Amino acid sequence: MMNELQQMDQLFDRLFPLFRSITGEGVRQTLHILQEYIPLEIEEIPSGTTVFDWTIPKEWVIREAWIKDSSGREIINITNSNLHVVNYSEPIDRIVSLDELKQHLFTIPHLPDAIPYVISYYKERWGFCMSQQQLDALVDDQYHVYIDSEKMDGVLNYAQAVLPGKSKREVLITSYICHPSMANNELSGPIVAAFLYQRLKKWEQREFTYRFVFHPETIGSIAYLAKYGEHLKENLYSGMVLTCLGGKDKSLSYKMSRKKQAPLNALVEYMVKYGKSDMGMRSFSPLNGSDERQYCSPGFNLPMGQFSRMVYGQYPGYHNSLDTKEEMTIEALLQSVDELEEILQLQELNGFYYNLKPFGEPQLSKYDLYPDLNAPTIRGKSSNTLIDNRQHLNQVLMLLNYADGIHSLTDIAAKMNYPLKDYKMSIDRLKEAGLLDGPFRDQQGEIG
Repeated sequence: MMNELQQMDQLFDRLFPLFRSITGEGVRQTLHILQEYIPLEIEEIPSGTTVFDWTIPKEWVIREAWIKDSSGREIINITNSNLHVVNYSEPIDRIVSLDELKQHLFTIPHLPDAIPYVISYYKERWGFCMSQQQLDALVDDQYHVYIDSEKMDGVLNYAQAVLPGKSKREVLITSYICHPSMANNELSGPIVAAFLYQRLKKWEQREFTYRFVFHPETIGSIAYLAKYGEHLKENLYSGMVLTCLGGKDKSLSYKMSRKKQAPLNALVEYMVKYGKSDMGMRSFSPLNGSDERQYCSPGFNLPMGQFSRMVYGQYPGYHNSLDTKEEMTIEALLQSVDELEEILQLQELNGFYYNLKPFGEPQLSKYDLYPDLNAPTIRGKSSNTLIDNRQHLNQVLMLLNYADGIHSLTDIAAKMNYPLKDYKMSIDRLKEAGLLDGPFRDQQGEIG
C-alpha cells in the first residue's frame, strides 16, 4: 500500500500531462481525477453567461499545433510541451516568413532554456511559445504554422465538496485548475487541497464546516462568487487560497486577507510573533496574487488569505517550463499539508472562552488542577503529579482570568511564551471540570 508521499507523487504524474485551460476537457479530466480523492460535485456555467462584469467565454478545443520549416522538419509541437501554443489561440494553417513568424513567437530572453506560458483568453490571436535557444536557431526560411483549434459554445466547470462540522460557520479552502504543465504554479495547490481534505476527514470531530472548491483562476472564482457569494458572506468564518506550495527549503508564506480582522490574520500573526514560526507574512495587495483578489474584492470582502511556499514571481520557473516536479518536490507538498493541517487545528482551538465560575478563583485543587500542598518541593508542579515547571497551571490561571468572551485565545496566549497548541490540554481539563466553555467565534460569546 502506498504511503501519502507516494500517493501525492502518483496524482501529480496523472495530472501533469493534461492540457488545461480556463474551460474544456482538460479541466473536466482534472476534476474527474480529483474526484477519486474528494467527493466533488462538478457544476457548470454555459458560455455567454454574465457573471458580474465578466462573461463566461466560449470553450476552447485544441487538437494539434506545430511549426515546420520548408523541408518539413518539425520545429516545435505541442505533443512535446503543452506550453508551445499560446493558450486560447485561434486556428491557423499558413506558410509565413521568418519575420512574420517572429511576430507570433514568445520567449524569455534571460532564461534561454525556458518555454514561457502565454495566454490570450479574451482577445483573438494566434501564437507559439518556444525557448530563446530555439528562436535563435531559426534561419531565414518559409515556415508552415498550424494550429487546429476552435472555440465553441460550451461551459466553464468548477467543483466543490463540503465536510460538515458542529458549526455552520465555514472555512473555505480553494485552489485553481487551469494552468497546463507547470508543477508549483498549478498542481501544488490542488494536490495539497486534496490531501488536506483526506486529513480533515479523519478528524474525530470538526468545529467548523469545511468547503473545498476547485475552479479556473479569476473567471472561475468570479463565476463561483456569482452563485455562492451571498452564502459565503453569511457563513464564512475564514478561508485560504492555496497556490505555489512547493519549493526546496522554502518556508510557508501567508498573504494576509484584505479584511484586517480575519481570523487567519490574527492566528498567523501570533504564530510568527510568539510561536517561533519561520512562516513569512505578506500584506494584502490586489496588484498580484491569485483568487484572493476576487474573494477579497470590496463587494464581498471575505476573510480570505493565501498560502504559498515558493511564491509566484519569485522563482525562475514562474509561468514557464522550468516549473518542474524536481524544483517543486513532492516532499514540500507533504510538508505544506502538515503545516496547513496544524494551522487549521489551531484555528479550531482559537476563539473566545468563558469562565463558568468567574467570581473569584475556583478551588482548583479539588479538580486536581492545583497542588494541595504548598511546599518548596512542589513549586515546579502544576498538580501533585504533573512536573512541568508550572506551565499547565500557568495556562489554567491565565485562561480562567481572561476567559471573559472579550479576549481570544491568541490574546490570552500572547501573555505567556507558550505555544498555542499547548493550551489544548489545559482547555480540555478545564472543560472536563465544568469550569470553561467555548470556543465561541465572536466576542461576547455570540456564535454567528
